Amino acid sequence: MILSIMILIGIIIADIKMEKAILTPKNLGQLVKEARIAQGLNQDDLAGLTGTGRRFISELENGKVTLQLGKALHVLGALGIAISATTKWEK
Repeated sequence: MILSIMILIGIIIADIKMEKAILTPKNLGQLVKEARIAQGLNQDDLAGLTGTGRRFISELENGKVTLQLGKALHVLGALGIAISATTKWEK
């Protein structure tokens, strides 16, 4: 059986709540970039805020598929991005 999971991302920027489906690492990276820019941060600022490097932030925003999930989740949390998963199948 193939398990298909769609990640739903909820972000709150300036009291506006949005929900986006994230189907690829590139989608996730674009969301991170949009949230970073909306909050007036550059990549160095976000790297310093999250204890990662600018290279990691750049790779995340560019959709690198082999990133460390823990670090990526930490960056999402720092940007105020909540993540949840829903399955596309039923028992």
